[in-house]
Amino acid sequence: MAKVIQLEVTPTPPKLGYKRARKKKDLEKKGQLNLFRQSEPQIHHLPSRFTPFEEALALDEQGHPGAQEAYLKAILENDSVADAYCNLGILESKNRNTAKAFDYFTKCLQFEPRHLEAHYNLANLYFEVNDYRLAKLHYEIAAEIEPEFPNIYFNLALVYALNEEYKDAINALYKYKELVPEEEGKKADNLLNGLQKTLKR
Repeated sequence: MAKVIQLEVTPTPPKLGYKRARKKKDLEKKGQLNLFRQSEPQIHHLPSRFTPFEEALALDEQGHPGAQEAYLKAILENDSVADAYCNLGILESKNRNTAKAFDYFTKCLQFEPRHLEAHYNLANLYFEVNDYRLAKLHYEIAAEIEPEFPNIYFNLALVYALNEEYKDAINALYKYKELVPEEEGKKADNLLNGLQKTLKR
């Protein structure tokens, strides 16, 4: 009969939350730095009005109920379509409409398969519905896209721990602590201590 090892961490800390998509410059969206920025300060003129996506994002950040309609308008006007779908997914997730949230996140990936926020947010959603296999997959993809985003590693550590992949969980927590200020890294200490005690058994 197999021996069941109990993880000594109670309660399991909550995963870190969703991440909104923001409009990216074309080069930087593809993970490239813009090598042709001018070194001298430039005078920037603010546009006379926001783009549809920028308007939607501003409403969303204020918690305005019109944000959803504004994101749909941005999609119709072909403005930051992937980002708009991603942020609609977050809104639906907050409203506990899981099926619609999955739909929006996957539509985002149809437009931009390497969309960091969509993979990260999909992983969070899979985590919430206890599908740790797919949560792990999307966190790992997000880490490949943006290895310096610390929240990925904290949440990935939780998934590894739940899958009894304790060494991977410990490594992910160390990576998280490496990427955040010392004070913020302390929230990983209890989980880390519990995992290390579990491995020593």
